[in-house]
Amino acid sequence: MFAEIIHNQRDFFQTGKTKDISFRIQQLKILKQAIIENETVICKALKADLNKPLVESFIAEITLVIKEIEYAIKYIKNWTKPKKVQTPWQFFPASAVIYPEPLGVVLILGAWNYPFQLVIAPLIGAIAAGNCAILKPSEIASHTSSLVAKIFEKYFDKSYLTVIEGGVETSQQLLAEKFDHIFFTGGNAVGKIVMEAAAKQLTPVTLELGGKSPCIVDTDIDLKIAARRITWGKFFNAGQTCLAPDYLLVNKKIKSNLLDEIKKCLQEFYGENPAISPDYARIINQKQFDRLVNYLKDGKIIIGGETTSEERYIAPTVIDSVSWEDAIMQAEIFGPILPVIEFDDYSNAINIVNSQPKPLALYVFSENKNLQKQVIRETSFGGGCINHTLIHYTAPSLPFGGIGNSGIGRYHGKAGFDTFSHFKSVVKKPFLLDVKLLYPPYKNKLPLLKRIFG
Repeated sequence: MFAEIIHNQRDFFQTGKTKDISFRIQQLKILKQAIIENETVICKALKADLNKPLVESFIAEITLVIKEIEYAIKYIKNWTKPKKVQTPWQFFPASAVIYPEPLGVVLILGAWNYPFQLVIAPLIGAIAAGNCAILKPSEIASHTSSLVAKIFEKYFDKSYLTVIEGGVETSQQLLAEKFDHIFFTGGNAVGKIVMEAAAKQLTPVTLELGGKSPCIVDTDIDLKIAARRITWGKFFNAGQTCLAPDYLLVNKKIKSNLLDEIKKCLQEFYGENPAISPDYARIINQKQFDRLVNYLKDGKIIIGGETTSEERYIAPTVIDSVSWEDAIMQAEIFGPILPVIEFDDYSNAINIVNSQPKPLALYVFSENKNLQKQVIRETSFGGGCINHTLIHYTAPSLPFGGIGNSGIGRYHGKAGFDTFSHFKSVVKKPFLLDVKLLYPPYKNKLPLLKRIFG
């Protein structure tokens, strides 16, 4: 069904047009202009899909990708330069060069929680690297998916960049085709399906997944600021963020005070009744709503807990007295529910983190530099922050990606360019000198070769 679209993109790629750096820069500028010109309707679509507040749409879906585009435009000429590298002295005279080249036609599968940004951000790396691309936005965020399709139809040649809409069947049909790279953002279960399908075609993949990202809170903190940053990171987009703090690991000495401050922050952010706040998003659909409501049965609700099915509203909620056997601790929450686990020994907190699959993010709140170093040194995670949440994702200079169950590969900035590039290694040797030592017959040559190469 999609073979003709892919064939047309391969024909376009074979023209060599995308290898022209000026063409790539021009396309990035067109993409930026398209976003700027359609900012209002993009935000309206996000509002329709997720009741996403205008400020959250601007920060996480508009500004983030514009800054990413500007960063790529600024550095693309440097990224695309062939790089001379050192050759072993035994090769003399010789030179070695690494040539970055585009992969070809790539597939980008987006997610519903940030339905605009999560198709555009990886696309920036694909364009910068010189590829053609097919985008498949999430059908769950249907308003945004439809709008993305309209924008790309207006601004780009379909044989270069095109958007294909549809549900699970469409994704399956696309995955049955041969691509030069597949970039997927979403959950673990679907990530396995994508990887299995890609394996049949020997197609490389980037999987941006998720996991239970811990937030470790020490006693040595500014309590008010820590609470504010944790509350913001957790309940931004109603908790539907793969990087959100999934659970708190808090020193029991400050647990009560921290929870009091989080409660104050929630009132400051969303008022006495978040259901009527213009600054609080909604759960994407009924399936996700029902899944999250089921988690409210675990532990003891100490803040929030109110729900309204018709509006898919779940109040910002904090739950105490949970155990690792509870359903809420068995999988990524991906919603506005924050479980709290206390500890009294930092080694114990680190052991808790290490007993779980490697998370996409980790956050530690502490002024204790030794503890900061210990946590970074002794735990494994995709990326994170010290004394803040989420913001590491917004820096184009920082590669973003998971490890283990939380993902494969990385993107943003140069990392995105690298993901969608092949680095071709070439050694150049003149005819000036040709030592016969390497060629047969090998009789009596081994002792000298051992001295040279040993």
